[in-house]
This record gives sequence, structure tokens and C-alpha cells, in this order.
Amino acid sequence: MKLQSREFTGRHMLLIMLAFFGVIIAVNFVMARFAVTSWTGLVVENSYVASQQFNEKMIAVRAQNDLGWVPKLDIAAGKITFTLADRIGNPVKMTGGKATFQHPSFEAADWSAVLVPSGDGQLSASSAVSPGIWVVNVEVEGGLAVPYRHSERVLIKDGKRQ
Repeated sequence: MKLQSREFTGRHMLLIMLAFFGVIIAVNFVMARFAVTSWTGLVVENSYVASQQFNEKMIAVRAQNDLGWVPKLDIAAGKITFTLADRIGNPVKMTGGKATFQHPSFEAADWSAVLVPSGDGQLSASSAVSPGIWVVNVEVEGGLAVPYRHSERVLIKDGKRQ
């Protein structure tokens, strides 16, 4: 069987160039769409104002750390539990709080759960947490002039904290 050779024409080159650049342009549009619809990259609204408040926030963090309270965040079986113990291990009385779950790279996935007292010095909320990595910010009323704040990064897999 003899193969018939064809002549490579300008039309063939044009089609190859259009296909090549068409793929590149299509990929660029898809990537731009993902970039626009996902994380904005915004960390603070106004960096100048945030820098002016930094020292006050650090003083508040140091004062909270000086209390020696030990926070514990548990997530399992559709329940979020937060406990807080003083430096000798006694539970700190808390009247309520809020746990905010922030996705590190997709702001639209952020959500909050209201924590209510559930006995034994703990706060809890019934809510399933989607799998993935979350930054959890807990803010509770613990008898202080300002709310007690705790933040940590957690990995959720199979409905529980890893």
C-alpha cells in the first residue's frame, strides 16, 4: 500500500496557528475566570488603619495570654465543641460565643456557628463542617471586659478534626 503525500500549504499552517493560539486563549480565559471568582486576596480593607491598630491588638493578645487559659476546639459527628480551662485546669464559665469558619482561599465558603452553653463549662453547636482546611476563629464571652478570642487552622476529614 502506497501512501500518497500531500502538499503542506498556507491553509494548513493557518489552521495549525489558529488551533495553537485558540487553545492558549481559551486556557487564559478559564484561568482568568477562576482568578476572578475565587479568593480576592484582600486581607484587610485598609492596611494603614490596620497598622495603626496593631499595637493595641498586641496588648490585648498579651493580656489574654497572661491569663493562662487553655482553649480546646473539637469537631466531630456534626458537633462543634469549645472548652476553656484556667491555668489550674478548672473550666471557665462562658455564656456564649461564635465560631467563624474561614476557607483559606475561597471567601464564599466562609460561615459561622453560634456556640451555646452545653454544660460542664463548654460551648457547642450542632453543625456539620465540610471537609478541607479551615481557619476557625472562636470568640466567647468569658467574664472579661472584651471577648476571649481563639484562632487555629484545622483539617476536617470524614466529618471530624484530624
